[in-house]
Amino acid sequence: MAEPQSIAASAAHRYAVSFAPSPGTLGWLAGSHWLGRCAAQLRPLQQLTIDGVEAEALQALTAAPRRRGWQAPLVAPFALAAGTDWLALHQAVQALAHGLTPCVLPPLHVERVGDQLALVLPSSSAIHSSLQTVASTCEDALQHLMSSALPPAEQRQGDAPPNTPQPFPFHLPLTGSLAQVDAQTQALVLDAAQEFFSDLPMLKFNSLALFAEPAPGADFVLLDHLEMAA
Repeated sequence: MAEPQSIAASAAHRYAVSFAPSPGTLGWLAGSHWLGRCAAQLRPLQQLTIDGVEAEALQALTAAPRRRGWQAPLVAPFALAAGTDWLALHQAVQALAHGLTPCVLPPLHVERVGDQLALVLPSSSAIHSSLQTVASTCEDALQHLMSSALPPAEQRQGDAPPNTPQPFPFHLPLTGSLAQVDAQTQALVLDAAQEFFSDLPMLKFNSLALFAEPAPGADFVLLDHLEMAA
């Protein structure tokens, strides 16, 4: 995991508060290998080889979520308000985490979410409302630390606008727009993703993950995991 101090000296462009499996766990490794990058160790990873799909096509399909890292945002990326520093944000997220109760997520499965593939919870799961409450709680608690919205030119495709809740249902993105490839490639990637994640163990939601985008357009970095109350 990246050391928080590595970005504390000069504030990052934007931050995000998310769910993410702990680095080193099977849940983190599986997602990071699918995307082709570890946002904790800041290095590229070998992606899956899919018969009938060129490596370049899979790289293009996963480019957007690879830049963001293996995360399900609870608070969309935001810049810090003037006069607010990294330490204040870290302390606020830590306090938030301490007030939350950990849980184990039901088994996730691969599904189309709009024009993308993602790992999602069962539609019937009662935990959806709980996760929505967690996201709203985080958004409200951190609002005073956020700057006003970034200029339109800095709202990059694939990112939710700053200071707005991340759309639910809760999901971990696996691809960007599927329209980048033909229907046959889409089907092959969907089948491969379903097989790849079919034996993923149930994930523990026992911390809040703090990510940072060091500079505009840079890859997001996993800074820290703030543990929830036992």
